[in-house]
Amino acid sequence: MTLSEDARTLWQTATALARAAAAVSPPKRPLPPLLFFTDPVRTPRPWETAACLPVGAGVVFRHFGAADALETGLRLRAATQAAGVRLLVGLDADLAERIEADGVHLPKRALSAAYALSGRRPGWLLTGAAHSAATVKAARDLDALVLSPVFPAGGASGRKRVLGIDGFKAWATHAPCPIYALGGIGAGNVFDLLGSGACGIAGVDAVQTAFRP
Repeated sequence: MTLSEDARTLWQTATALARAAAAVSPPKRPLPPLLFFTDPVRTPRPWETAACLPVGAGVVFRHFGAADALETGLRLRAATQAAGVRLLVGLDADLAERIEADGVHLPKRALSAAYALSGRRPGWLLTGAAHSAATVKAARDLDALVLSPVFPAGGASGRKRVLGIDGFKAWATHAPCPIYALGGIGAGNVFDLLGSGACGIAGVDAVQTAFRP
């Protein structure tokens, strides 16, 4: 599959971040350099984007209680398996088991569930959301944290204080696990993350726009 210029920029920078972070502090298990976060409104056909992602990337399926969660989850599972992409389900561990996902992404309010999930499913990849230095410092039993928003962003992150590169670096130094950068990241500013300590990048709109059929 031929990647667009923006897709190449995002993927190449994400993999460079992953290599640099692993050289400093190897992760407990291999992590996707790039995570595509879905949203029922903003990404109505996420399986199409998932099918266009490079081998080794990841998808975080957030259904937010949508009625078609199982149907969408199964379509995502089929697309990610065919593409060699890992699939995590947001919060819903039962759905993750049902569709045979590769792990779970926990919102801030549910980070305490990581301990039980790591025991229940030791092979799962577990990530969690963080929006404050206190959350970063307190996180436990996770393979990685997703810290946001780094840049001005859309969706729910648009109401949160922007970290900027300096803020991201400062919080990342206190993290007990690798940190992804999320929020307003696109081909035009992703290079700013080089040297930030991020283990990779995550996105919604920018990833959907760059990686499309």
